[in-house]
Amino acid sequence: MRWRKFNGETINLPIKDAVEDAIKRETENGTKLKVCIGTDSQVKGEDTEFATVIVFLREHNGGFMYIHNEKTKNKYHIKERMLIEVAKSIEIAYELCNIFIKYRVDMEVHADINTNPHFKSNDALKEAMGYILGMGFAFKAKPEAFASSCCADKVVN
Repeated sequence: MRWRKFNGETINLPIKDAVEDAIKRETENGTKLKVCIGTDSQVKGEDTEFATVIVFLREHNGGFMYIHNEKTKNKYHIKERMLIEVAKSIEIAYELCNIFIKYRVDMEVHADINTNPHFKSNDALKEAMGYILGMGFAFKAKPEAFASSCCADKVVN
């Protein structure tokens, strides 16, 4: 998996090492961090592109994020695509959770799923919430799910 920073700079380390280095650097500077992980997708013609982000929030001082983009030719129904977004976020959260525990960093998984039943994405809300909470992670959906609905949304090409 290739990851990059928001400025386009490639992250050459394995993502676990890059995240741990970032947490060490920030905590050594006295910064309290919170991490939010989310994925968004867009369908463009034949392609479905997914963008997964790891958003590091510095308490009272902005933040930064790491980004992974991936394209596929697979076609998905909306509910299936929403659950794949959640699965991609959970995969990264699970890979990194021991680092967050080690450094006492709070982490949330954000789902780009609307809590309003008038939106199509709402069909996936129960399953997504069960999946995320069942894995032991804190869960946010729209409108609180800024990692997926704002940050990842901005970096889906």
